[in-house]
Amino acid sequence: MSWFAALRDTARTGLTLDRALTDPKRAARGAVAVALVLFPTLALGGVPLATSAAMGAFIAGSATFQRSFRPRASLAVAAGFGLGVSAFLGYLAAGVTGLFPVLLAVWAFGAGLAWAIGPTAGVVAANTLSVMLIVVQLPVSALAALGHGLVAALGGVVQAVVITLWPIGSWTAQRGALADTYAELADYARRLRQDPTAHVDPAPFMTARSAAALTPWQDRHRPPELRGLRGLAERIRPTLAALADPKVGAPEEGPERDRAREVLAAAAEVMDALARAIRIGDPVRLPRSAPTLTLVRPEEGARLQGAARRSARRLGGLLRKAADALDRNDEDTITTPVIGAGGALHKPSIVRMLPVALRAVRRQVQPRSAIFQHAVRLTGVVTVAYLLARLAGLHHGYWAPMTAAMVMRPDFAQTYSRGVARLAGTVVGVAVSTLVVQLVHPGEWVLAALAVLCIGGAYLAFRTGYALTTVGISSYVVFLLGLQAGDPLVTAFERVGLTLLGGSVALLTYALFPTWQTARLGERLAEWLAAAGRYAAAVVACYEQPAAARGRVVRSALLDSREARSELIQAMQRADAEPGRHESGLSGVSRRQIDRARAAVGHLGRAAVLLEAHLPAPDADPVPGAAEYAEELRLATALAAGALLTVRPVEFGAVRAAQARLEERLAEAPSGVQRDVVRAGTRLLGVALRDLERALRGSSEGRQVGA
Repeated sequence: MSWFAALRDTARTGLTLDRALTDPKRAARGAVAVALVLFPTLALGGVPLATSAAMGAFIAGSATFQRSFRPRASLAVAAGFGLGVSAFLGYLAAGVTGLFPVLLAVWAFGAGLAWAIGPTAGVVAANTLSVMLIVVQLPVSALAALGHGLVAALGGVVQAVVITLWPIGSWTAQRGALADTYAELADYARRLRQDPTAHVDPAPFMTARSAAALTPWQDRHRPPELRGLRGLAERIRPTLAALADPKVGAPEEGPERDRAREVLAAAAEVMDALARAIRIGDPVRLPRSAPTLTLVRPEEGARLQGAARRSARRLGGLLRKAADALDRNDEDTITTPVIGAGGALHKPSIVRMLPVALRAVRRQVQPRSAIFQHAVRLTGVVTVAYLLARLAGLHHGYWAPMTAAMVMRPDFAQTYSRGVARLAGTVVGVAVSTLVVQLVHPGEWVLAALAVLCIGGAYLAFRTGYALTTVGISSYVVFLLGLQAGDPLVTAFERVGLTLLGGSVALLTYALFPTWQTARLGERLAEWLAAAGRYAAAVVACYEQPAAARGRVVRSALLDSREARSELIQAMQRADAEPGRHESGLSGVSRRQIDRARAAVGHLGRAAVLLEAHLPAPDADPVPGAAEYAEELRLATALAAGALLTVRPVEFGAVRAAQARLEERLAEAPSGVQRDVVRAGTRLLGVALRDLERALRGSSEGRQVGA
């Protein structure tokens, strides 16, 4: 993609507006919390304290609108604390000549590293940087610094109190995430009717897992119908795949395939009904057209044989459990072992998460890390923008570094789309709000009311688009700072010019010192290959060691594989928006080869899913040779991932030799469903590994010649 096309597409993305709005009640609640802080502080402490308090309340409220399943009151308190600390330290540093730019650089570096914890932490950290830049423009003293820091933190506390006393859709996000999982399963079942080897989208499952992490208090108070359903969905997923696949399920043609399609259609209707019931919190109501949950009726059971019959019976049992869990008229069912199917994911408190967050940040402190490069880039941009504005002698020079801090993101697409949206939204917001001030000449209380109104509009437009949100935020800041003395027209020109300066510096810096995702696709692919190999090996090993407690090993490996796949998909999506042609980071590996290799690793994971659907019971007879094959598979995929990173050929001869030995031992073993499933599943694994070799063969040969 050319630079012109990339800039055009990212600009269009940044300026695109959606018709969706944030929940008006939530937007009003956030604005009310800002008003509860702003007006009393203005009356009792005057304009400077009111400015700090209002900024703290606004940023803390913004943090609660980020995509997060943590208690929003906790987010508001954490954001308020960070704002208070940044305001206090900023005030102290501003009183010492030359110290504030140093503090600004250090804080910007830390804000950049906060992206290692997650997007919410990164956005909140950038906001604390903005507050530091704004509030230090007010008169400084040590006592005033403490006071401004406390009232900024108070804004976060007030937001938390209002959220607690005025709950809105407390479990809506959790219900939506779980309902999306069942809706994806229903769609997956329909796709399997036409394409027996279709893949399921793991994203809803990952989101549902994040939503299911609860504090002990939440675990005690969550709606009972939400208990256990996520675990059941995880077990339904491989069962659907195993029923449809012609290698381990129903034959490709004939009466059994027709019966399998009927079962899949029935399951899809049932899961649609489950998704609707979960989303609105009502008992499940199956449509009249949906067959009974007993998907394999005794009089028709003979039409499905072997592993397919076993999968259909298991699917029917799982769907009955899910429907029973949603039946509010049967309280005993709600508290039965269905809970054990999913388990409770206990979420630690924010204090207990600090060591985990610090470890995540420490892992990113290396030159090749995209987060580390973003932190260095953010530090340089914010510091340079601040110094340029100071050298120009502009009173409102903080708008330049503030714009740069809000624009910079770890990847090209977000940085440029948000940069364009920020510049456009700021110009419009400043122009409109300044025109209002010039024409109306409002007093302090009217300005405060206008600021609250604008922030309510910004909260309401969070889902509409960043450009429109920026219009509201810019107007809010103009009205809030309009409480101080100054010529509004001169101030407006300065703010627009400084916004353009800060945004231009940020965009130019990213163009000169970029972090291209394309250069990291090979690393992401290698990580996914190793994780998928561990998952497949853990599943296969269970067939020879059914009595061993390997459920957690399989589950952990599956989660690692999903996470690695998600990181690769995100990197590929970001790479598609990048300009120019960048190497994948592995000399000679083209994007086409990475796409083909990605498909092969996906087939590897799907084969493991089919095997997982028939995991043996603890008292089942072991399948000889499975553990040896699993170990060879785990080692070979790990070596292949290393070879991909170290410019060596990728080959799986050892796995093929282990497959031959396994086939010999299976031929001597007694016949049964487990033996047939292992034989079919490991053959599918072998096909996937051969496809991976072919996908990367040309690249490895080219690299050897080039070496």
